Formats: sequence, C-alpha cells, structure tokens
Amino acid sequence: MQPDSVQQIKDKLSIIEVITPYVKLTRAGKYWRGLSPFGKEKTPSFYVNPERGSYFCFSTSQGGDHFTFIQIMEGVDFKGALKILAEKAGIELKALRPEDTMVRDRADRLREMVAQAESFFASTLEAGTPAHDYALKRGLTLETIKDWKLGFAPAGWRGLLEALGTQGYIPKELAEAGLVKEADEKPGTWYDRFRNRLMFPIRDAAGRTVAFTGRALDPADNAKYLNSPETGLFKKSEVLFGMDKAKDAIRSRGFAILVEGQFDLLLLHQAGFQNTIALSGTALSSQHLSLIKRYADNLMLCLDGDRAGLAASAKNARAALMAGMRVKAVRLPEGKDPADVVSEDENGPKVFSELVKNSQSVIEFFLAVLSASERDEFKLLRQVEAIVLPLVVAVKSPLERNRYVDIVARTLSSTPEAVRASLPRPEEVPHDAADAVDMRKGTVSPASMKISGLESRRSLIFATIKSYPDSPLAERLKSEYNRIIGAPVPIEVDLDERALFEAGLVFGESPEADAANDLIYTFERMILMDALREATLKLRRAEASNDPESIQAASIEARDVSTRLSQLP
Repeated sequence: MQPDSVQQIKDKLSIIEVITPYVKLTRAGKYWRGLSPFGKEKTPSFYVNPERGSYFCFSTSQGGDHFTFIQIMEGVDFKGALKILAEKAGIELKALRPEDTMVRDRADRLREMVAQAESFFASTLEAGTPAHDYALKRGLTLETIKDWKLGFAPAGWRGLLEALGTQGYIPKELAEAGLVKEADEKPGTWYDRFRNRLMFPIRDAAGRTVAFTGRALDPADNAKYLNSPETGLFKKSEVLFGMDKAKDAIRSRGFAILVEGQFDLLLLHQAGFQNTIALSGTALSSQHLSLIKRYADNLMLCLDGDRAGLAASAKNARAALMAGMRVKAVRLPEGKDPADVVSEDENGPKVFSELVKNSQSVIEFFLAVLSASERDEFKLLRQVEAIVLPLVVAVKSPLERNRYVDIVARTLSSTPEAVRASLPRPEEVPHDAADAVDMRKGTVSPASMKISGLESRRSLIFATIKSYPDSPLAERLKSEYNRIIGAPVPIEVDLDERALFEAGLVFGESPEADAANDLIYTFERMILMDALREATLKLRRAEASNDPESIQAASIEARDVSTRLSQLP
C-alpha cells in the first residue's frame, strides 16, 4: 500500500465521521462522548478526541484510532479496516511491490472462485429439489434460506468443475480454493469435492464467503457433514460460522451463544437469538476466543446432560475461562440439541429463552451432571478432579475461584481446604491464548490499570503536558517536575490513550496554570515520602554495619528529606 495511505485517510476523515455511524456522540468539553459500543451501559463512558483522532472507552479499557475502531466494529484485520476507510474517504489504494500485487491477486482470485461457487450452489437450490425440501423439513423458512444463501451441490461428479471451467478457472486453482479434488489413482482427473449436499457458505467476520459446509442428503453417505479444507482464505481455527451476522447482537446483548451445528445456528437466528455462533468441526481455539472477545466477554455453551461429550465441552469451557471470559452453560433437555428445542412447536423459542435465562456457570453445570449420574463416591471424586478442578484453576478472578472452591466442597461434602489442595497446578498459558485475553484492550497497555499512586500521578503529569502543549499549565508542570525530581521531563514518554483522556477530563478545555496545584502537591509529597523511606532504610543498614561515615551521610539525607516534607503547605 502507499506509505501515506493511512495519513491520507486520517486527513480526509475525522474520527467523528468514522465513529458516528456506530455511536451517538454529544459534545462534552474538549471531547465527544457516547454510550460504549462494546457493551451495555447507561452512563456514557466512551470518549472521542477529534484533535488527536483517538477514542477511549473507560468501561472496557480499550482505545485507539480510526483503524482500531473499524477493526473491532467490523471484525476485520488492519488491511480490512484500511480498505473500508479508503473506500469511505474515496482514496485509491495501490500496491507498492510486485510481490504485494501477487499476494493480493491470488487472494482476490480465490475469493472470485468461492463467490462463483456460492452463486452456482444457490442457483441449483430450486423449489421442489430434495435439498430444498430437506431444508424446509428441518424448519428453515424461505427467508432464512435466501438470507444465508444456502445452496445445493448436485449429485454429479463434475457439475461445479465444468460450470467454473467455462469462466476460465482451471482445476488446479479450483483445488486451491477447496472446491475440487484430484483423483488419487488418476493424476489429472478432477472432480467436485461437494456432491449431493445442502451447502452452507462459511463467511469471515467481515461477511466474505471463504469456505463451505455440505450436509449429506443421502442417508448412506458416511460423511454426514463435509467442510472445505483449509485454504489461503479459510483457517478453521480462525473462523466462526455466523459471526458476520451475529457480531452486532453479541455486542448489544453482551454475550454469545455457542452451538456446534449449522442447523442449530440457523434455527436459533430464525427464532430471534441472533447472538448465536457455531464451530465448524473443530475445538474452540484462542483465535476464536479473541474474535468473540472483540464483542463480549460472556459466553454461553449449549450442553445437555450426555456424559459422552463432557470432555470435549470441558476443553472448550476451559479455553474460554483461561481467556478471561465468563462462561455459562445452557442446559438442554436430554438427547436434544438447540434446533430440536427451538423448532419443536410454537412455544419452542420461549422454552429456549427460559433455558438461557436459567443458565448456570459452566463449573456448576459439570458438577450437577457428574453428581446426578455417578453414584459411586470414589469415581465421582476422580471425575471432579479430572473435569471440574481444571476449570476452577482456569478462572482468572481469585474471588470467583474461591467461590467455586466452596461450591465444589459443598457438592462433595468436603472442605474448601481439601479442594484447594487438590487443585492442579496452573499450566503455563500459551502466548496466543494470553494474547486473546487482551484483544479487547485495543492499544491500551494492561499495565496502566495496575500502576501505583505515585506512577499514576507521574503519568497524569506527562499526559497533561502532552494534551496541552505550550500552555501555561504545561509549562508550569514542566518547571515543577524539574524542581521536584531534579531532572527535566523526558522528551519521549510512552503514554496510553487512557492517560491522555483522563488528563482532558481532569483539566477541561482551557485550564489555568494553577489548575494543577493539587496534582503537584500530591506528587511532591509522594516523591518525598518515597525518598524518606529509602533514606531511613539506608540509615538502618549503616547502623547495622556500624560504619560512622555511612551513618552520618544517611542521617543528613533523612533529615533533609524530613525538612522538605515539613515545609510543604
């Protein structure tokens, strides 16, 4: 891309123009303010600074610029945000290097083939065909079929291959897109990967079709569901089925419902549960979790009491807990999946809504299932140790973890001390999982939330100087900092958006130089208190070593600091 494309976009579009389609903003001093788009709240905590071209949400501790905001809201990477904003600004993006062009052209070519395949499948899903009848039989409406662009892969071996071949696509590149395969024993012989199947397009979070799932229509077909292989567009550990349509509802409702099948998802969306997403034949990955956490920190797993699937469900639950999410379980009737519940009769949506309302923490769910199904006390203990205790360890909050320790102890008629002693040692969290925990923080450093009182005031001084350059307030802070510390304010200071926005909220639009009196006094007092503690420690060490010179020097230092403290107003 052109090296100045980012700046061109920022020059052309104010951050207010970028954000107002998503958030209603009102003027609040030097900033603009609105309700957070990242969660539910009644008091606005989302602030925008048009001068700096940045935003910060105090309720979710995340901030950034034009591009960060679009990445989160649209579920795209930086390149996707660049493209969206370039189109909005009317700026043409050009590739700099031949290799950039080749990569872009290859991706575009793959997208073209997948899009053409989607159109082909949709065109063959005609009323009266077995695939169409099957979709209706499962409870899908004509509107849902059309809205999700479901399709039909004919039973023949070369229908798609020949249709796309007439448009200039060769078999080898169609294979790269996951649409056709080469016969194992007949090199050069190609055939359609999907045959006689109801087709579900899989889209990324930006709504671009990247792959397919095909549901077999022949009961004798051993592969009930068949997914596209991984391609240059599709990585199964990175894509969640339905996220493109669910992300807004997840953000507004504050939680995501996770199911395992396409029909579960479509029928739940059709019934009004638009915050539902689905896995496509894989476990919940750190990339999946980071994607979900762009929109909410709460996850609901749809589970029944079937013991056979507990281990896999516990693995997903543990991954989500380790990513810092709050995880609940929607307990389904024995032997039923969400599609069965919601489509059973006209009361199905209401029944499912009650199940969601009565959901319990995933740890309590597993305890209840194991306790109800295992009468052997010794076996129950072993199963709780294997399945439940790793979930307890994965809980991030110490207070919540202690609560679950008490719950496990009561369930097993044991003691919290015994349960705590049985907890497995926490495994080291993989780097990618750790990254997922912080995905929603945008450009804000998590360390900024844990700084001491002294360092928070030092940060506020630096942020104020940067926020009000060349003002009497900034000049006074520079002078006072130099006097107190004995060194000038550093030229380069790494400040996060939170500190900069806090400075603006503390001092307003046009502050006078004396507006920082309290900040300067508190900062100097904290500096001197730290210096006094250090001098006292030196004096004790000198006295312990019985060194007269060291004792005298430390005594003078402590006396000087005490004098400065006593002279503070």
